[in-house]
Amino acid sequence: MIIYDISQEVFGCRVYPGDPAPEKKTLCSIKEGGVCNLTAFYMCAHNGTHVDAPFHFIEDGKTVDEVQLDSFVGKAYVAKHTGAVTGKDAEEILKKAESLDKEAAKRILIKGDATVSSEAAKVFARANILLLGNESQTVGPEDAPVEVHLILLGAGVILLEGIRLTKVPEGVYLLNAAPLDLSGADGSPCRAILIDDEK
Repeated sequence: MIIYDISQEVFGCRVYPGDPAPEKKTLCSIKEGGVCNLTAFYMCAHNGTHVDAPFHFIEDGKTVDEVQLDSFVGKAYVAKHTGAVTGKDAEEILKKAESLDKEAAKRILIKGDATVSSEAAKVFARANILLLGNESQTVGPEDAPVEVHLILLGAGVILLEGIRLTKVPEGVYLLNAAPLDLSGADGSPCRAILIDDEK
């Protein structure tokens, strides 16, 4: 079995422009005479590797604690792509995923410097996938993310953003990207991993 950690380290992670960066504060230190080491931290729900719940862009959408865990945990397909993902690209990704494993085709992770277009978002939304992941800090264009988010989150597709897939070959894996149980939150950081139990 091989386990791939596809998460960013939190305090050195990429941050979407305008979002606050994570901050760490030492509350107690053994070195300074304390009885233990104790850390507090502050971060945006969308720093580093994180999930977007529908409530992120949709006022009456599900919050992160309302989303069923099977959206975040289950078989997933890693597809490699560079540049804009067109509607045709999305159809080909889904076709390849379904040919390998119908369950994995419900959770698509895109490896590479890729941006999901609105046309691709519509294809993924129509396919009723559970989750779409990518390496960027936002699934759509960074300078205009709203339309793609509305299409996907409006269809109930959970987004897993800021993953790291450089060392992961294309193929089928078991994904665990469970978020923190944050009541009423629009998103959450997560420790995303992929498991290849064939090796």
